[in-house]
Amino acid sequence: MYVCNCNGLRRRDVAQSIEAGAERPRDIFASHGCQAQCAKCVCEMRQMIQASRESFALAAE
Repeated sequence: MYVCNCNGLRRRDVAQSIEAGAERPRDIFASHGCQAQCAKCVCEMRQMIQASRESFALAAE
């Protein structure tokens, strides 16, 4: 499933960037050598980043 249609970023691409340390949508775009075009995907990327942080916090408990 695509998260960013403009740059062809799939959900797994975004997840890999987050696992590699991306903390903001800007970091995700940079890791794939692109930048936001229409920015419709930014909200979903932020949600994925937040979900990742929450799962790490739970794992640390």
